[in-house]
Amino acid sequence: MTDVLRAQRVTLPPAASIRWNPSPQQLRELTAKMPNARLTEFGNYDVQTEVVSRSKGSTYIVTDHPEQHTDQTLSRQVGSEIARRQDEHIRERDMVVVDGYIGNDPKWRVRARLYIEAAFANIAGMQHWLYFDNEDQGGQGWDPELTVIYTPSLEAPGYPNNRVIAVDLDRGVTRVLNSDYFGESKKGGLRMWNKLTDDAGGLALHAGCKVIPTQRGEQVMLIVGLSGTGKTTTTFTRQNDSKPVQDDFVALYPGGMIVATENGCFAKTFGLDPKDEPSIHGAVCKPEAYLENVSMTEDGAVDFFDTAYTQNGRAVFRMDALGWHREADEQMRVDQLLILNRNENIIPAVARLSREQAAAYFMLGETQGTSAGGKEEAGRFLRVPGTNPFFPLRHEQQGNRFLELLDSHPFEVFLLNTGRVGGPPADEHSKKVSIAYSSAVVRAIAEGTIEWETDPDFGYEVAMSVPGIDDVEILQPRRLYERTGRGAEYTSIVERLRAERRDCLAAYPGLRSEIVDAIGA
Repeated sequence: MTDVLRAQRVTLPPAASIRWNPSPQQLRELTAKMPNARLTEFGNYDVQTEVVSRSKGSTYIVTDHPEQHTDQTLSRQVGSEIARRQDEHIRERDMVVVDGYIGNDPKWRVRARLYIEAAFANIAGMQHWLYFDNEDQGGQGWDPELTVIYTPSLEAPGYPNNRVIAVDLDRGVTRVLNSDYFGESKKGGLRMWNKLTDDAGGLALHAGCKVIPTQRGEQVMLIVGLSGTGKTTTTFTRQNDSKPVQDDFVALYPGGMIVATENGCFAKTFGLDPKDEPSIHGAVCKPEAYLENVSMTEDGAVDFFDTAYTQNGRAVFRMDALGWHREADEQMRVDQLLILNRNENIIPAVARLSREQAAAYFMLGETQGTSAGGKEEAGRFLRVPGTNPFFPLRHEQQGNRFLELLDSHPFEVFLLNTGRVGGPPADEHSKKVSIAYSSAVVRAIAEGTIEWETDPDFGYEVAMSVPGIDDVEILQPRRLYERTGRGAEYTSIVERLRAERRDCLAAYPGLRSEIVDAIGA
C-alpha cells in the first residue's frame, strides 16, 4: 500500500499566482511588506506571530493503521477532506515555492519543498536558509520526495485551537493549517525525513554535532536534547577551537556514520548574551538573519531578555554566518554522544553510562519543560522518548535502533545536567550548572581527562574530578544534600525517580528487555 501511495505523490494545487524559488533578496522584499514585520537595528526583520510555539496537540499522522504510531492519528478519509479544504483555499491565494535538500550528502540527501502563502514570506525566507541549495534550481520539473503545504490564514474548525497539522508519511506530504510559527515548516519536513531515515536503517536524532580537536585526535560529538536544554549552546561553545557541524537534527547510521540535515540554525534568542554565546549572537545580528518573536522597541532596538510577548523568541541564520564551522558533507563517525537533561535536583553535571543505560536514558528523554514547548509544557517535568518530539512511528523503535547502532560502532554516552543541582533558583542551597561548567565537562569528555567512580544509587559513573570545575557538589549532588541536612530528601528523590523511570519504560511493550532492566530495581 505504501508503494502505491508513494506513486501518487502530491502535486501542487493551483493558485492565483505562484512564485517559484524567489531569490533571498526577493524573499526579504516580500517579508518587508508583511504588516507584522519590523526592521531591526541590525538591518534584519523581526516578525511577531500569532502562534508562538509548536502545536503538538494539533498534530496528527494520517493513516488507517493507528497501531503503527504512538502519537495521535486521523484516518485517510479525514486527511483527504483536510487536503480538499486547503486546496480550495489556495486557489484564491498568491503562493511561494521554496525547493531544496534536507542534507547534502549525495547518497542520503532528500529533495524537499515548501509551498506557502506569499503573505507569510518570512517563513519561506527562513526555510530557504535551512535547506541545502539545489543545483538545478528546483521548479516545476523538480520531483520532491517531501512536501509541506502551508496555509497560515486557513482555520481548521473542530481541531485544537482551530489548527491542524496533518502528516501523511506514505505520500510524503504535510499540510499545515492556521499556524504562522516557522517551526511547523521546519518540523514538517524533518518529521517526514525521520520516517525515511528509519526505513533506511538509521536513527533520526534531535541533536547537534561538533568536532573537537584534542591531543588524542579530533573527537566527533553528538549533543542530544529537547529544545531549551542547551543543545545549541553546547554545540556552538568553542572548546579547543571546536567547530559545529549541525545544530538540530542528524541521522546516525550503522558503523557510526553521521549525516547532517540543515544548512542553517533555528536558534532560541531569549537570554542571548554576546559574552556567553558570541558566535550565535553575531550570526543573529547580521542583516540576512530572520528573527521571530524577539522583543524590540519602536526605533528597532532589540531586547533578547524581554519576556513581554514570549520567551520563545527565535532566529534563523545560515551556518556560514558563524564565520567558522565544519562542512556537513565530510563523512564523520561518532565518538561521544551527550544526552542533555535540564534538571533541578539530583542529576549530576555529568554521568558516564553503560551500553544498556545509554539506551535507557536515551529513551527516557527527561528534562524540565521550557517555553519552546508552549505554556502547557513550561515548568513541567517532561519525558520525550529519544528526546525527539518529531519521531512519527512507534517510540520504542528508537530505543531498539539506538542499541543496534551502538553495537555496530561502540561510542561513549554521557548524561549531562544543564540546569541546577539541589533545587530551583529560589532554594538558597541550590547551585547552577553554569555554561562555563558545562563547557569544562565537554572539553574533559573530549580529552578523556575525567576521573570516575560508580554512583551507589543509579549505577552509572559520576565524576570524582573534572579539570576546570572546583566544586565537587556539582559533580556529586548527594554531597550537597548531605551537607545541607537533606539526606532524607535525596533518598526520597532517588526512590521516586527509579519508580517513575521503570513505569516510563514499561509503557513501551516492544522495548528490548535489557533497556528496561538497565534502570534497576
